[in-house]
Amino acid sequence: MLSFLHQQLLNDYQQDFPLSPTPYLDIANTLGVTEEEVLAAFSALAEQDFISRIGPIIQPNQLGISTLVAMAIPEADMSKVADIVSQYPEVNHNYEREHRFNLWFVLIARDQPHLANVIEQIERQTGFKTMQLPLLEDYFINLGFQLDLDSKAEAILVSA
Repeated sequence: MLSFLHQQLLNDYQQDFPLSPTPYLDIANTLGVTEEEVLAAFSALAEQDFISRIGPIIQPNQLGISTLVAMAIPEADMSKVADIVSQYPEVNHNYEREHRFNLWFVLIARDQPHLANVIEQIERQTGFKTMQLPLLEDYFINLGFQLDLDSKAEAILVSA
């Protein structure tokens, strides 16, 4: 079960994370807890796989150039190829899909020649061709979600 602090962090800081030299202290001051408690809570949330990272989401092609890439990989080679792809710092994330093109990833590079070079390296190292799917039209989907705060914990906070 999530503590009230965990729920507050998940609810309130999916978006609008403080952009300052001391973001965790800023959060702590807002919530009336210590910076150490905030750091410990975020660490616990990561350990329990409630969060995977804390960082910015930058719109595609605002810093450098990006493309979605798909590869058709035999099941027996999937883990090996995914590990190779993940080694590249230009790869934002990769994931498996149920499709002939079953390995997908987002690649971000400083410019088109660098992007082409990384794609070429991945193809050479894995032995498999890629299909590039560059962004043609941008759609924004807000992936934030609201947790139902535990009413008992909320009552305790209000009465304290």
